[in-house]
Amino acid sequence: MGAELRAIRARIRSVTSTAKITRAQELIASSRIPRARQHLEAARPYAREITRAASILVSHGVHMNYALLNRRPDTSRVAVLVMTSDRGFCGAFNNNALRRGDALSALLREQDKEPTFYLCGRKAVDFYRFRRRRTEREWVGLSDRPTYEVAAEIGQTLVEAFDMPTREGGVGEVHVVFTEFVSMLNQQTRVLRILPLELEEMEIGGGGEGSIPAPLPPYEFEPSPGVVLDLLLRQYVRGRIWSMLLESSASEHAARRQAMMSATENAHELIAHLTRRANSARQAEITTELTEITGGAEALAHSNAER
Repeated sequence: MGAELRAIRARIRSVTSTAKITRAQELIASSRIPRARQHLEAARPYAREITRAASILVSHGVHMNYALLNRRPDTSRVAVLVMTSDRGFCGAFNNNALRRGDALSALLREQDKEPTFYLCGRKAVDFYRFRRRRTEREWVGLSDRPTYEVAAEIGQTLVEAFDMPTREGGVGEVHVVFTEFVSMLNQQTRVLRILPLELEEMEIGGGGEGSIPAPLPPYEFEPSPGVVLDLLLRQYVRGRIWSMLLESSASEHAARRQAMMSATENAHELIAHLTRRANSARQAEITTELTEITGGAEALAHSNAER
């Protein structure tokens, strides 16, 4: 009985130590969420405005026969960018993104397309290396605090792959798997195609859904609408990558907070259960000791009586 009690107490100490770690991780994640949400909210107006500017260019008659706006039926290669975190302890955050990436790859192969992988996050890199899957480019060490410089590098890499001729390994489409931050308790894994771009001609004015405020006519583009559209669309791609990195970062911190909170609660429940077991074991041990003492006293009394 003493060995069982010692084992239970050792388990309680171990779980208590784990609960301290998970609680610390929860507090760290909670402290990082406001900053991540602040960056995300600050980036959303920029994404809206650059989309609005590109749509205005299209709406003012810029020719749509442009590389970043057109499909490329001459290639079956498709770029897939998968965004995960660099660290664990965030529940199903990484698994959901990796599973969604695998599902997208299977769908592309059913369409006779060959996916080529670009990875962002150490968890994705480890996942693909363990399975010996070939990747084109990898970026790590930025999931906690992504920077625009890295987002620009990723966007430029994907645009160059899309612009590259087919015979040199170019791709016909670019898809991104990322996690969208909806709320503290809700993060959704999404897949978006960012190339070729799908910019719809927006109704100018009207105030309805999909409309924008009427610009002051006429627009003058210098040096030309084509050059402006080229620069704007490349900036648009970089801006979308930047926004997705921020969405993924905020979602990671929220998922880690929720996972660590659940782990801490489970640890406390396990500690309470083990404490009850330890009390029962100690009570049984005391009862056994009392029984032995009582039995010994009765035997001694009986021995004295016989004398």
